[in-house]
Amino acid sequence: MEIYDYVVIGAGSAGCPVASRLSEDAGNSVLLIEAGGSADYFWIRTPAGMGQMFREPDYNWNYFTEPVPGAKDRSIFWPRGKTMGGSSAVNGMVYMRGHPLDFDGWEKLGADGWGWEGVLPYFLKSESNTRGASTFHNGAGMMRVSDPILRHPTIEDYVRSAGRAGYPRVDDLNAPPYEGADYHQHTIREGRRETSYNAFIEPVRHRPNLKVMERTQVLRVVVENGEATGVEVLHRGQKRVIAARREIVLSGGSLNSPHLLMLSGIGDGGMLQSHGIAVRQHLPGVGRNLQDHWFGPMIWEVTPGSSYNSTLAGWRKYLEGAKYLLTRKGLLGLSVSASAVFVRSAPELAQPDLQMVLRPVSYTFHPHKGIVLVDPFPGVSAGVVLLNPGSRGQVTLKSADPVAAPAFQPNYLSDPDDGRRTLIGLRKMREIMAQAPVAARVVGEKMPGLQAQSDEALLEHLKTNGNCGWHQVGTCKMGKDAMAVVNPRLQVHGVARLRVADGSVMPTITSGNTAAPCVMIGEKAAAMIREDALPRRA
Repeated sequence: MEIYDYVVIGAGSAGCPVASRLSEDAGNSVLLIEAGGSADYFWIRTPAGMGQMFREPDYNWNYFTEPVPGAKDRSIFWPRGKTMGGSSAVNGMVYMRGHPLDFDGWEKLGADGWGWEGVLPYFLKSESNTRGASTFHNGAGMMRVSDPILRHPTIEDYVRSAGRAGYPRVDDLNAPPYEGADYHQHTIREGRRETSYNAFIEPVRHRPNLKVMERTQVLRVVVENGEATGVEVLHRGQKRVIAARREIVLSGGSLNSPHLLMLSGIGDGGMLQSHGIAVRQHLPGVGRNLQDHWFGPMIWEVTPGSSYNSTLAGWRKYLEGAKYLLTRKGLLGLSVSASAVFVRSAPELAQPDLQMVLRPVSYTFHPHKGIVLVDPFPGVSAGVVLLNPGSRGQVTLKSADPVAAPAFQPNYLSDPDDGRRTLIGLRKMREIMAQAPVAARVVGEKMPGLQAQSDEALLEHLKTNGNCGWHQVGTCKMGKDAMAVVNPRLQVHGVARLRVADGSVMPTITSGNTAAPCVMIGEKAAAMIREDALPRRA
């Protein structure tokens, strides 16, 4: 039987730093298992290729939710990376840590050691920021973080207009005051997407104590006498068990990690028994506490030259392709999410709860076809994101078949306050776009359209056209209460030698894009595992 000291499941945003850091100790043997294959694909490496990755079955799990009552019973498309790098290979590459109060809130909920002072060192450890070292950044970590290589004049006008609306420009969205307007930074290295695999595994894959298994699906964690001893995998059509001497770390993400726990007999006992799965540990919180960002889309038609749309259509897009191939510069070297304004929906709030993103391009996404079509007119688009929603969903089993996807019910807008605060954000976005200098570029509002003025009309738009942030978290939350799945050391309650290290352990969602916090979780998890250094099983 194959045996390793540590088995890490999932080569995504958290799993890659876990495996990389554990293998720094030459005395540890580490196996990293990924269900997908290589990410050596042009549209993954190309930052602007995000839209090409929708519905790519070789690289994407292509999940859909159950019909969501608060979203007109629509099934919402949830892309998740199924390749080396996981969702960091298909996401928008925005580097946002969240607000310090997010993490202090985790600590108050029972996640000891996960307050801002406890997590900042691990954000810094991973980061190689092109701005260099400072109190809030590191220039010598493994993952590159960079400023956009191009700054469209419309975005510059948007940032200036935000200041006129009362939301001043700041120098850094990841530093105090964590509020205001600026350009996003992105995980892009010299015109190429920087995945967690590129950053943490590719440079060290030569290590003799690190093995990477691609295209291998973990079917269950083997639990014997209250202890995780190995994993059953499906590799090249054959099932086999791989043993772990020290620990098993689940880093499959907020959708796949709870699913794997359930398949392994860890979860709500009644649900497991109803699917014929023997209960190894009754943990009713597995799959619960699902959170995601829901946003209201907005589109404006703008004057010629105020949008990238014409450059990305017709024969001009081939010129951009040639420019990128020759120089790694131009529009294909950019993330579409250029900038954001972080604001509060009410002045008495302790921190911003709205993220208002503007993109110098507009498009229509057809999820069931898996295509993104740039609009035929000059347009810019916005996403008004509610950062700390009150709505909670769940992941549940559909069957005991490990290859069948579970059921996802996010319950978007089930908390009425979510809709109320998002509508405030839509109106604030209109306020900014009506200010000089960006107002001079606006021809007219296309979505939701100026006919939508009342709360009822805007809420209808939010339910009919709103979409998710693809930031699912919380389904294996850490804490000490009855619904917690892992303790603050990320150890699964009641099952020895088993941890979860990914976005599923977040008690509450962070105030911004979630990739950077997932990398931080991986860094902190690896440090704790090395500190604990559990003895090898005989």
